Amino acid sequence: MNKKKLQKGQALLIVLLSMSVVLVVVLSILARSITDVSVSSQDEDSLRAFSAAEAGVEQALIIGSSIGSTEIGNASYNVGVSAVAEGEKEFNYPSFLFSGESITIWFVVHDENNGFICSEEKPCFTGNTIKICWGKEGSALDSGQTPALELSIFYTSVVGDYSTTTIAREAVDPNSSRRLSNSFSEPDPGTCNIAGENYQFQKILVFNDLGIPANVYSQQNGLQFMNIRSIYNTSEANSIGIFANYPGNKVLPSQGNLIDSFGSSGDANRKIKVFEPYAKIPPIFESAIFSLNEVVK
Repeated sequence: MNKKKLQKGQALLIVLLSMSVVLVVVLSILARSITDVSVSSQDEDSLRAFSAAEAGVEQALIIGSSIGSTEIGNASYNVGVSAVAEGEKEFNYPSFLFSGESITIWFVVHDENNGFICSEEKPCFTGNTIKICWGKEGSALDSGQTPALELSIFYTSVVGDYSTTTIAREAVDPNSSRRLSNSFSEPDPGTCNIAGENYQFQKILVFNDLGIPANVYSQQNGLQFMNIRSIYNTSEANSIGIFANYPGNKVLPSQGNLIDSFGSSGDANRKIKVFEPYAKIPPIFESAIFSLNEVVK
């Protein structure tokens, strides 16, 4: 009898142990399932937040101004639009360049229809001196990837008369061995810092020395814009900074819009930053411009 009770007790213990193992396995599966569902939900919220941020960018590109909190399905976006460099005398260009790519630095103000306007309320840039800074801090002087610059300043010989548009050029290369063959000029000594950003190379442009008449750079709507083309750096990005804080210089106009779009869904938040520069002439026209009478090189 005692033996039978002992056997029953052992059987009960085995059953309890088996149930415990099964319970642990079931709880583990449930916990894993709950975690997977939570991760999936977070991923979905992240995708919705990112999509909402993208939608905010697209809407801002259409209307050209900031947008308050806007619901879109199960998500929302909030967009801020600010003018780049407007009213400043120095700024870091918000995008990078590889060899063959170019940016435009505007000296004239754009109106709401992307036309040019210069007035007391919306002053255009005037001045005889501007400094271009480029290259990441620590960039080598003699590397094959050391960036050189081609600078093209477009101006009107007769202020406001676009049929008199002329180009003044400068080309700068830090690599001394390449200068033997390309005949580019040498950068100015030293490095430069613009708004906390360090650059390895710099070149001070004096417009009068480039043949631009004083009556052009001293009057609004004489200087139009400057194209900056990066050369040689096929695999290393080149950053550009502009410094115009010299005596007698006016402030720079807006160079385009910086769009900061914030998307939210659940606990997920995503941010997209986009720079929208003003339209510029196609690269094919950077070596020649079209006039009503002739092509002026």
